[in-house]
Amino acid sequence: MAEIISMPQLSDTMEEGTIIKWNKKVGEKISEGEILAEIETDKAIQDFEIDVSGTLLFIGVKEGERTKVNDIIAIIGEKGENIDEIIKYKKNRIIKEINNKRIFISPIAKKLVKKQNISLKKIDGSGDNGRIIKRDIELKNKNDSNKLKNKVYHSLMRKKIAERLSYSKFSSPHYYLFMDIHVDKLIELRKNFNDKLYHEERISFNDIIIKASAKSLKKNLKMNVSWNKDYILLHDNINIGFAVAIEDGLMVPVIKNADEKSILQISKEVKEKILLSKSKKISLEELESSTFTISNLGMYGVDSFTSIINSPNSSILSIGSITERPIIKNSKIEIGNIMKITLSCDHRLIDGSIGSDYIRSIKKLLEDPITILL
Repeated sequence: MAEIISMPQLSDTMEEGTIIKWNKKVGEKISEGEILAEIETDKAIQDFEIDVSGTLLFIGVKEGERTKVNDIIAIIGEKGENIDEIIKYKKNRIIKEINNKRIFISPIAKKLVKKQNISLKKIDGSGDNGRIIKRDIELKNKNDSNKLKNKVYHSLMRKKIAERLSYSKFSSPHYYLFMDIHVDKLIELRKNFNDKLYHEERISFNDIIIKASAKSLKKNLKMNVSWNKDYILLHDNINIGFAVAIEDGLMVPVIKNADEKSILQISKEVKEKILLSKSKKISLEELESSTFTISNLGMYGVDSFTSIINSPNSSILSIGSITERPIIKNSKIEIGNIMKITLSCDHRLIDGSIGSDYIRSIKKLLEDPITILL
């Protein structure tokens, strides 16, 4: 008996999915446990493992196309099995009911809808009692054609990023703390460290900053919290998320228990997770459970900036570029290396004094970085 394969919900926030790649063609056999397709969710690209065996009889969504969770994407059954009724139901159901509201449509318009596989959700009927007529379908086609000019539709990831950042910005009152860090000793420490390592093991400034951030959080546990409408959640673990730019958005992999790991361990994990993020092969588990986030645009030459908090975190540290600046030292002007950092805090649970203690703590570590290793 034929089995309908629906778009799975691969994350708790997933509402739609895009088929990136079909691993089987119609007519090919597939066994339980095999990967049927690669699906892009709102967070990453996930392998879709099938739980039935049989022959792939029908593919309902092309590669690159998007459809909603629970919509039919494929049918698996016995070779030669008649699935015409299932496919017919799939094509006809959109004209029967949308959001529990009956759709009135003329026979000609109904024929056009079936032929062109058009969604009726955003069509306003201009006939009697809101009845959809031929003119409405033609107008929608014309409008859709115009919309395609010079426009790129949002990916699922871009839509989810917009939702999360909008929620964070408008639900949590942000305030910002700025600090200049003298990083001459940090530069020297990294150089000495890397001179003793193989090329592929070399550490970055970001690796050291992740470790310093984790160590500062351990000293300032009131920063390692999340907001709930009824209580403040005190996290037991110190998990540092770090922003990674990818082709069509942003991912935030997480270094879990970063306070317990060496800089070299952190560096290796960061490299692995950047590669997985850019290929969209990173697992959901590696993107979850952060308690603090770092965003580093210094590598892009950005002097300083402010970041939106990565909810449900209560703060995020923004790292600017390292630049040579005149510095007054012992009443003399010298040239030194300065890095600007910005701490964005959620004022609902992090008061100014708490945020100030934290940013001073990380300044102390970065300006005397040997203490990070102790």
